[in-house]
Amino acid sequence: MTSSTTKTTTLTTPAKLYGKDLSEYDEVDVDALLAQLSPEEINILAKEVDPDDNFLPPDQRCSYECAKDPTGPLNRKKLIEHINKQALEAPDEPEFEPYVKGTVRGKKWVPPPRDDSEVAAEEQIAIDLGEEYEHALSDATQEEIIDLAAILGFHSMMNQDQYHASLLNKGQPVGMGWDGITKSTQPKLFPMDPPNNTDVEESIKRVKDNDAKLIELNLNNIKNISDEKFEQLFQVLPDNENLEVLSLTNVGLTDKTALLLAEAIEKSKTLRVLNVETNFISPPVIVTLVKALLKCRTIEEFRASNQRSSVLGNKIEMEITELVEKNPSLLRLGLHLEFNDARHRVAAHLQRNIDRIRKDLELRLQFRFFNNLHRKSARIQ
Repeated sequence: MTSSTTKTTTLTTPAKLYGKDLSEYDEVDVDALLAQLSPEEINILAKEVDPDDNFLPPDQRCSYECAKDPTGPLNRKKLIEHINKQALEAPDEPEFEPYVKGTVRGKKWVPPPRDDSEVAAEEQIAIDLGEEYEHALSDATQEEIIDLAAILGFHSMMNQDQYHASLLNKGQPVGMGWDGITKSTQPKLFPMDPPNNTDVEESIKRVKDNDAKLIELNLNNIKNISDEKFEQLFQVLPDNENLEVLSLTNVGLTDKTALLLAEAIEKSKTLRVLNVETNFISPPVIVTLVKALLKCRTIEEFRASNQRSSVLGNKIEMEITELVEKNPSLLRLGLHLEFNDARHRVAAHLQRNIDRIRKDLELRLQFRFFNNLHRKSARIQ
């Protein structure tokens, strides 16, 4: 029996910098070299090296250091005026070749010559509709031409008033005939929404007293609600048995108060709709809120879009997706999910929840119907 062994060797190219081999510096003690430098030399070396650390503030990563004394507090108006003045007073950089009117710079582009057959074919193209159609179009009114354009699908040739008038078979308004296809429709003016005048302290008291008439609490767009008032509201929220809708849109809700809200909704008994859109909640705390919905099991709609961080990230979206797929009571979710996988899985699960609840409702109605029918037949007998 004979055996043979094969020895393989791997050739690696040594690392080089500017053509020099760096392997001779492997055994160099960097700490000993740094100990020999003076503070000025260390400062110069620090300016030349980027630490590449996102946790450092930008002024410590930038090599430029402003040694001037501060002139006072920031005045944005004066700063913009100073920048504009400097831009106007700074002379323009001279051109390498001065501009002369009528002189062509560089090589002028000349289109390639076209084939004679293509030009002849374009000249021969003509549309012959026949005498009958030519006579009908020449005698047609504006309303009939507009109706014909709608039938043929030429929607871009008409404005909205003409299009809807052709669909409803109505005459054209004055000044909006076929000649006015480029005119825009005046937008409708809607009055601004009135400010939210809800009394926060009175609302907290009503939630605490378990007011039976307080079914919906709307604190949207109310500024300057302190964290203490949020804490008072979230402390009494679990004991309330009548509140079903809680809207906290654009109220400056932060992570600290949002965590208290998550603890409150875990113990809530009647809350069905929760809206915390347009606040300052970070993505991890949004995950905490979605996780709290698993213990609540009464919230059917949760909205938390338009937060401080516009992008949640793949990891956060997958965590939210997994939590939503475990929730059998959630029917609507107001969150902007960037990845298609997360959007499709969440939409499919919410649709399954809606279908299951609809089937349960149908079964209950059928059971109630047959139960009533059985009672009536028993009375007759």
